[in-house]
Amino acid sequence: MRVRFLAFDSMGTRSMCTLIEADDARIIIDPGIALGPRRYGLKLHPLELERLREHKRAIKQEASSADLIIITHYHYDHFPRPGEDVGWLRGKKILLKDPERMINFSQRVRSRIFIEKLRKLDVRVEVADSREVRVGGCRIRFSSPVEHGSDLQLGHVLEVLVNDRGEKMIYSSDVEGFVSRGQAGFVLENRPDMLVCDGPMTYMLGYRLADHELEESLKNLSEIISGKFLQEMIIDHHLLRDLEWRSRIRPVIELAEACGVKICTAAAHMGLKEDLFEANRKMLYEKLDGKG
Repeated sequence: MRVRFLAFDSMGTRSMCTLIEADDARIIIDPGIALGPRRYGLKLHPLELERLREHKRAIKQEASSADLIIITHYHYDHFPRPGEDVGWLRGKKILLKDPERMINFSQRVRSRIFIEKLRKLDVRVEVADSREVRVGGCRIRFSSPVEHGSDLQLGHVLEVLVNDRGEKMIYSSDVEGFVSRGQAGFVLENRPDMLVCDGPMTYMLGYRLADHELEESLKNLSEIISGKFLQEMIIDHHLLRDLEWRSRIRPVIELAEACGVKICTAAAHMGLKEDLFEANRKMLYEKLDGKG
């Protein structure tokens, strides 16, 4: 099983778009992509817009030969916006978060608009919550809906286990660093070889993320690493909007090193330079103005 990352925060855009390539199955999880409209009081930098276009092209190209598309929730960095062309999903099979149960108002509205567009494209749409399905030799298991971080107003997401003949990968979706024990339970129960997760939202520490929630995140991440099943942890997304992300999770990094668990960003896993465009927006504008 080969895991490739098509768009992630460490690669320059808000996304967690992941491609799993097995012998007889190609699966894309969360083919959405977005940018932070304002950061440090600054609008989007031209480099961010160009990277967005590059990542959108890559997602559409890879989706053309995908056997299955998975959508874990209805935030625009995880599924296409209403105004976007979704013709590239024509004829596909999509497993998605239940649009009617354990979902907040805004995501329910978004999901209905999206599903109505899909019906016009001969797309096979099925609810995924708590299910187990097979695609080729891959067994795919979905969690029950878990909280999107600690704020229930943000709704719920699905975690995804892909098991290819005993090789296991879990995609956490937006759990914001496993700030609750319930979010970590799916990982501890299924004991994957690889975990692809979003880290805690430390760039909003003291606003959207409380100190005790960061402590709980570090505790749960550490418990996962200490379980002696993980070989690699990809940690990215919300965490990579903080330039000091490594120091924020230093205890987790040190524990991973001690346990022989590789821990890195999506960009590093792909052998790419980490482009934290949003977190570095001030610097990007200084260079553009000739000050850097």
